[in-house]
Amino acid sequence: MTAVGKTEFAQRFDRAFASVEAAVAAGRIPGGVLGIVDLDGGRMIRAVGSAQTIPVTRPMLTDTWFDLASLTKVIFTTPRILALAEAGTIDLDAPLTTLLPDLRQYDASAWERKVTFRECLGHQTPFPAVEPLYTYGQSPDLLRAFILQREWRAGPPVYSDINFILLGFALERLTGQTIRDMDAGPGFAFSAAPDQAAATEDCTWRHRVLSGEVHDDNCSALEGAGHAGLFGTAASVLDFAEGLLTGAGAAERAIALMRTPLSATRTHGWERPYDDWSGGRLCSSGTIGHTGFTGTGLWIDFDKGRAWTLLTNRIHPTRHFDSGILALRQGVGDLINKA
Repeated sequence: MTAVGKTEFAQRFDRAFASVEAAVAAGRIPGGVLGIVDLDGGRMIRAVGSAQTIPVTRPMLTDTWFDLASLTKVIFTTPRILALAEAGTIDLDAPLTTLLPDLRQYDASAWERKVTFRECLGHQTPFPAVEPLYTYGQSPDLLRAFILQREWRAGPPVYSDINFILLGFALERLTGQTIRDMDAGPGFAFSAAPDQAAATEDCTWRHRVLSGEVHDDNCSALEGAGHAGLFGTAASVLDFAEGLLTGAGAAERAIALMRTPLSATRTHGWERPYDDWSGGRLCSSGTIGHTGFTGTGLWIDFDKGRAWTLLTNRIHPTRHFDSGILALRQGVGDLINKA
């Protein structure tokens, strides 16, 4: 990278990070870590604020571990499903029943038995957006059976965790392992040391502040799932993104599918730019991204050869607060991509 390039890269980072600092100063989020990487060799990571505020206070560090929440879908589950498709192990247009033959096994004509891998990746199924599965029981095996046998209410296609919970079940059946027993990937894990992690919520049913253990209620009850539960640092998230940018992190066909639209807002696993999306207005049309409920996000602009991650603990100590996270994400993206 030339001296001019280094200066421009640093300026992009500084102006984006200033908006994260402002959000912390305004009390909108306890803390955050911003990271950017590009194909010219630029890479910066910086932290601000607190990793935890109650019952103890800890500073946010650049190597703080985060509960990545729904980034699990795109960093863990999607690449594995697409790798299986690349290897010919699964057909993306085949129904899930090729690996989950017991899905709605008591009704051969059930619509759930016709749902395909590709439809789940693109959230093109009739599954409901939200379902408090953890309230139906705490035995992970029985809860899996319940999810597979339940007669789900059908509706218009929406973003639904059920899609990726079922994809996770398929991975478990194929490997004979639970997700938590699988390799989480370089730099990732399914838990973290509490004193090294960004705290999430003061959980109303687990009766403690969560730090280093999964926040997602359904993933906790299932003891691992395909839609949430992955932990990582800003560095590990950027490493993953850089692997997709360079082509070293996945097969060419798999990366192409991650970029291939399945709807106006979705690709295989990822979001794509649309009005008011989280990546802002100034990224290229060749961008994919995803967010996580805990306050995380990753965006990869293939046309500009650039990726950025914003990791925050915006739900600490409670989700019932308007953190302004969407506006922050959009603002960071626009400041990074502004000419």
